[in-house]
Amino acid sequence: MKLISKVFTSLAMTAMAAGAAQASTLDDVRAADELKCVVSTGTIGFSSTDANGRYVGFDVDFCRAVAAAVLGDGEKVKFVPASSAVRFTVLASGEGDILFRNTTETMGRDAGLQMTFLPVTYYDGQGFLAPADLGVSSATELDGASVCIQVGTTTELNLADYFRSNGMSYEPVPVKDFDESLSNYAAGRCDVLTTDASALASTKAALEDPSAHIVFPEIISKEPLGGAVRHGDDQWADIGKWVVNALINAEEMGITSANVADLVASADSNDPGINRLIGAGADTKDFGAQIGLDKAWAVRAIQAVGNYGEIFERNVGVNTPLGLARGTNALWTDGGILYAAPIR
Repeated sequence: MKLISKVFTSLAMTAMAAGAAQASTLDDVRAADELKCVVSTGTIGFSSTDANGRYVGFDVDFCRAVAAAVLGDGEKVKFVPASSAVRFTVLASGEGDILFRNTTETMGRDAGLQMTFLPVTYYDGQGFLAPADLGVSSATELDGASVCIQVGTTTELNLADYFRSNGMSYEPVPVKDFDESLSNYAAGRCDVLTTDASALASTKAALEDPSAHIVFPEIISKEPLGGAVRHGDDQWADIGKWVVNALINAEEMGITSANVADLVASADSNDPGINRLIGAGADTKDFGAQIGLDKAWAVRAIQAVGNYGEIFERNVGVNTPLGLARGTNALWTDGGILYAAPIR
């Protein structure tokens, strides 16, 4: 009887979750006049607080872009910091409306955990950080090394695959969140730290003496990072999807936070593709209505945070402490693979 009771309880909980997912997230966000956005507990360049306590970073800007598109104000965001171990639970429970948190899309997360992923915002890969005085310059030399790792992440699984496929052994130093993993590394409790290369750049920049540490050249995985929402609300997923696409397309079209208002004012002389994106021009179809928003949804997002290139350069680009080149994340027209579906 206990087993049957557990089965029915599980089914009931699943049914309740499915019913909750069918509710309109857009309506909930509008009613609250606030977007609850799940972010990391602190990753410089992606999600952290500045000296005034204001959230800043690459992921943070995508949260603000969605808020601007939906609520008319990119500051109407409640940031919900969550560790990698609980981020999906926080989103699934309704504590967050959307997630932008250095998160890799996988089949297990999309189908198994019932997350709907948005377009990729950062193409990444897993790497290794080590003290320069360790005397090792390649991941292939790490046989027998101790490795700081977060449990319950793709990083943990990739690490096991890499060492097994290369016939090497390692000693894991597992923790639940990245801050603890970083503390262990800084205290010398492990030989190397492994995570996404973008996060390693952030980590290195935050260390007391960045020059005393090196990032190995090997990238051992594919980590397509992007936002996510709960399964079951297609309209809300469409909003997140098309806000991201709009920011990428805006860069390709030369639409910036500085010129978007002028482009709206001069709509009749614009390229038709630009007019479709900014919802201007006499003959432009109202694409905003297709996702439950008005014509100016993309304009507000761009005004709030800029286009994709502006977001990248401001938070993680070559002139920031992270010093990251666009590389793979350059537009497809500039030698990268960043490519957004068109608005038409």
